[in-house]
Amino acid sequence: MNQLDRYDYAILDALQRDGTLSVAQLSEQIGLSSTPCWKRLRRLEEEGFIENRVAIINRRKVGLPVTVFVSIRITQHDENWFARFADAVAALPEVQEFHRMSGDIDYLLKVVTSDIEGYDRFYKKLIKSVQLTGVSSAFSMEQIKITTSLPLGLVSHQ
Repeated sequence: MNQLDRYDYAILDALQRDGTLSVAQLSEQIGLSSTPCWKRLRRLEEEGFIENRVAIINRRKVGLPVTVFVSIRITQHDENWFARFADAVAALPEVQEFHRMSGDIDYLLKVVTSDIEGYDRFYKKLIKSVQLTGVSSAFSMEQIKITTSLPLGLVSHQ
């Protein structure tokens, strides 16, 4: 699977809770001296275990309180259509997540926007981009849980 040990998982866990930790703070938290901690951190970044370090913005405070889950059905399942569709979706900044699904729907988008009118503008751009068979939107009424932290405790640590 991967070559991570308990220290690597501890580094990943600490950083996904607070990406601003210095190497000194990180090494103190996980129980390694600074140099080995820094080397592990660099390896985790180079090998792609750490993809990016970002700030998580409060979407309500910046004026993007509406979350919409958009289910998409299609009849075309060829590579050219998908390439156009993927490019179109990637160009829409409202899309936070884009998934190809199994089951009754083909694709699921997680969209954030300012209000219903903002969603309508997004919807018009989406349906203009490529031929879609069906689009269904479900507005989130309340966000009960959100996390960016992966449940690393579920993975066995060598």
